[in-house]
Amino acid sequence: MTPIAITEPASNAYFKRAYSILPGFGIALGFTVFYLSLIVLIPLSAAFIKTFTLTWAQFWATVSAPRVVASYQLTFGTALLAALINAIFGLLVAWVLVRYKFPGRRIIDALVDLPFALPTAVAGIALTAIYAPNGLLGAPLSAAGIKVAFTPLGILVALTFIGLPFVVRTVQPVLEDMERELEEAAKSLGASNWQTASRVIFPTIFPAVVTGFTLAFARALGEYGSVIFIAGNMPMVSEITPLIIITKLEQYDYAGATSIAVVMLVASFLLLLLINTAQWWARERRSERRAEEKV
Repeated sequence: MTPIAITEPASNAYFKRAYSILPGFGIALGFTVFYLSLIVLIPLSAAFIKTFTLTWAQFWATVSAPRVVASYQLTFGTALLAALINAIFGLLVAWVLVRYKFPGRRIIDALVDLPFALPTAVAGIALTAIYAPNGLLGAPLSAAGIKVAFTPLGILVALTFIGLPFVVRTVQPVLEDMERELEEAAKSLGASNWQTASRVIFPTIFPAVVTGFTLAFARALGEYGSVIFIAGNMPMVSEITPLIIITKLEQYDYAGATSIAVVMLVASFLLLLLINTAQWWARERRSERRAEEKV
């Protein structure tokens, strides 16, 4: 009688192969979930729990007030525009730092990280002093009819300032690791500079650009310190949502503050989920095209 061999399901075998590389996977996973719950999930759940103390009518009246809606539009609009500007010029800065050798390159490379090290309040005061009507840059701009400080344009400047390093530091390592042989091969096959950039270079760095854009956008949504001084904080004009949340906290309206924070949290999560899904879809499409080309 021939013995019957019992084999494990393919899914279980794959799971063991995939995760047995890390010793103590169960303990590591448990600690990871515990740490994220302690640092992220529990504080966020506290905001939702406090918001649930309001009735639906009270919640809707709080989050849909004209002043609050105007702050939503300003916060999300300037954050999105600042992230787009940083995605373009951050890519340019990363390209120059990686592909060109020039005197002072290391100094410029170090200056990129300055918004990380500089306290946000200090950055806000410095930007306000520079772009004020009597400031170094604000005076000539005011003479030309362009007012930056104490306007939504000042908020855009501040958010662009604090978001640039995210794009540069995300794209720079990808450019450094990218193989120059691919560009040389495209050139040898007769590709123009535009064709090489659009079909060889950009598809390689596109995921990094999207990641940097997402990080800059997320950072700008919650920015407070560097914006509060240069914004002017005029209701319905230059008042950001984080300032309204702080104002309600100072008035001991904790439920109102958490309700607005929950709206910001859900909206930010959905936008980031949409961006990450689009990035995943584009990556899958590229993988499918490569598989078709090999066939």
